[in-house]
Amino acid sequence: MIKLQIVIPTLDQSGAEKQFGLLACRLPRMEFDVHVLALSRGGPYEALLRDHGIPVTILRKRNRFDPVHLVRVRREIQKTNPDVVLSCLFSANTAVRLATWGMRAKPITLISERCVDSWKSGWQKRLDRLLIPRTDRLIGNSQSVSDFYRELGVPEEKLRVIPNGVEVPPQPAITRAELLNQLGLPAEAKLTAFSGRLAKQKGLPHLLWAAQLMRQANPLAHFLIIGDGPEREKLQQLSRELEVSDHVHFLGHRADAASLLHLVDLFWLASEFEGMSNSLMEAMACGKPAIVSDIPPNRELIRHDREGFLIKPGDSVGYAQFSLRLFDNPDEVQRLGTAGALRMQEEFSIDQMVNKYADLLKSEVDARRR
Repeated sequence: MIKLQIVIPTLDQSGAEKQFGLLACRLPRMEFDVHVLALSRGGPYEALLRDHGIPVTILRKRNRFDPVHLVRVRREIQKTNPDVVLSCLFSANTAVRLATWGMRAKPITLISERCVDSWKSGWQKRLDRLLIPRTDRLIGNSQSVSDFYRELGVPEEKLRVIPNGVEVPPQPAITRAELLNQLGLPAEAKLTAFSGRLAKQKGLPHLLWAAQLMRQANPLAHFLIIGDGPEREKLQQLSRELEVSDHVHFLGHRADAASLLHLVDLFWLASEFEGMSNSLMEAMACGKPAIVSDIPPNRELIRHDREGFLIKPGDSVGYAQFSLRLFDNPDEVQRLGTAGALRMQEEFSIDQMVNKYADLLKSEVDARRR
């Protein structure tokens, strides 16, 4: 049996936390003994893990820079004594590699990066380079992420790609008619949606401009923004300035965000950078055509005019044009949506993701034991 310790900053309801929560719960129990260490706080996935009998430790880190916290991480790893530590996201990846420095019985150290991290500052990139020798493998959730870290200096032999996994979200607790009624919209309304964190890199102002253009061409067009984040107030103000508030609906954070995608017609994503978008994958799994920014991670999921459309980043007119075209062509909506759902099922299932991690973990441990 392989003892695995997963280290992650939080157990919030976010994309990375969901992927690693599913991984922890679905690795075969006869082959893997899984423990989870959250650095800062618990969250919705804590209950899921505990329901599956997985030990969870939460350190409740408060300060961004806390040397004492590294000592606590080191002690937890020594107490668990894992064969492998698998960490996720910058703070956990950094903490694990620093905490295990000089450890006599050092576990195999696998780190997972989830985004093309162009946001990282100079000191963060320098720290990443410094810690490359402390990294046995770096796992990217897309080829684009792997390429980014190769350019940062990670040797090819240390890189692996394991894409995110997705399953069809459960049916929502409400019907489309009930959702429309809650929003005060007519039964004939056409719904486009974004789901995710309201952060600057998501390019949401471009989508508000697209919604304004669509409103003029088709008064039945409405845009749902599902999620919350630091840009919410600015986006609400912009929607008022564009006089599109009656056609843009901020639904806020929703526990049923993925399920609501069953009730919309189209999905929009305008990110400047991504890793592999969970919300895009969920929309495709629901059979919804997606209109997305033409960046490398999105091209790994969407092939133009096959599962949706790729739009030049910032091209609000393009989002509006392709959406209006689809609203007028239900057969094309069906074609693109069916192709997207099939691709998620055949190439990006949860089982495929878990099996790839299991194979990698076993090969790393076998190599160490030899």
